[in-house]
Formats: sequence, structure tokens, C-alpha cells
Amino acid sequence: MAPKQQPDGRYRGRRRLPKLPSARYAAVVSFAMVGAAVIAFGAGAFVPESSPTGADGGTQAMSIEDRLSAVDKANRSDARNGGGIATVDQGAPDVWLLPLKVEYRITTLYEMRWGAFHSGMDLAAPYGTPIYAAHSGTVLVASYYGGYGNCVIMDVGNGVTVYYGHQSALNVAEGAQVKAGQLIGYVGSTGQSTGNHLHFELRLNGEAVDPKNFMLARGVDLERRLEAATGGNVKM
Repeated sequence: MAPKQQPDGRYRGRRRLPKLPSARYAAVVSFAMVGAAVIAFGAGAFVPESSPTGADGGTQAMSIEDRLSAVDKANRSDARNGGGIATVDQGAPDVWLLPLKVEYRITTLYEMRWGAFHSGMDLAAPYGTPIYAAHSGTVLVASYYGGYGNCVIMDVGNGVTVYYGHQSALNVAEGAQVKAGQLIGYVGSTGQSTGNHLHFELRLNGEAVDPKNFMLARGVDLERRLEAATGGNVKM
């Protein structure tokens, strides 16, 4: 049956939108895509780049600068106070320093003594003389330690541990991260000791080594009280 006509003769059913010719439709879509690309490009010009390389590089440079600045300030402060102690950051190159900054005497070497082997060097100095870390590292022991008396033992990496024995008092605690040149205690005569001195001992993978030769190979002359890190003879 044919659809009913309205009085004016026009059909009132569903109307369809006019269909765009294919060429015109493609042109409209293309224009929209180009417009979106232009907007995205413009927005990118105002958004900071989140490049991982750029961010990391800037942070690292600032970190190094801050560290060097802090070390410089600390050294200048020590110089003003008459200390002149070089302080080396944990991340710095491998630097070794003298453990005492006074005119000490070597009373016993790495040698046989009284029927037993003496596994370190004894550096005699007045009671209470400050003792400084010869290298940066982690404190393993900071307490009374048998014949060593009041002792600080530090792990300085690469299998090396450093013993500072017979101290009158300690200035660090176990687990502390210590920098080269940092005050760790004071000369005394605790434990098996016959006079005020620092027992300075070095062990490589648990085995004692001659401190004189070990330190000399790293720019420190314990007998002549010289250290390369501070540019020559230590001022007494």
C-alpha cells in the first residue's frame, strides 16, 4: 500500500541528511587532522621537555657543585680554627691521610716484639691528641676491644679494614659513615699498652699488612709524616 499523503501533498516520514560528496568529505577530514596537529605542535612549544637525560644531567651537576662547595667551606672553616684538616667526600677519588697531625714518634713497627708479632705501627703522642680517619669508610667497631682498648675499626672498601687502638675516648659510633680527615677519637693508653700512643693497623681481607708500605704506596709516608693529599709535609 502506498504511504498516505498529507493534505499539502508532501511526505512527513523520516528525513535523511544530504550526503556529502566523497571528495568534499575527504577534504573536511584532512583539514581537521592538520588543524589538530598545528594545535598540538603549538602546545608543545610551551610545555617543558621532560627529557630524562637533561633532568639527570642537571641534577648531577648541581649535586657535584654542592658537594665541592660544602667541602671547600669545611676546609676553610678548619683552616680558620688552626686545624687545616683535609676532608674528603665519600664519593671522591681514593685518598689516604695521616691519622695524627702532630709530631708523633714511631715506637714500634710491623715486626716481632716480645716473642709475638706486632701487627701494626705504634705512633706515640701526648694523651688526648686528636686522631683522624686515614680514609673514608664505615665504622664497624667503636668500643672497648680486648687488648686494643678503646678501638675504632673501619671498613674502607676493597677488603681493607683500619684499626685505631688504645684510644682515651672515642668520637664516633658503630655504623657511622666517616670521611677522610674526620675526628674519630683521642690518643690514650687503654688495653694492653705501656704508654700513650695510637696503634695503627691495616688488614687486607682479614690479614694484617705492613702499614708503612701500604700507606707509602698510597702517597702517605708515616715515618716522615708526609701526605700527598695535602701537598707535602704536614704543618706541626
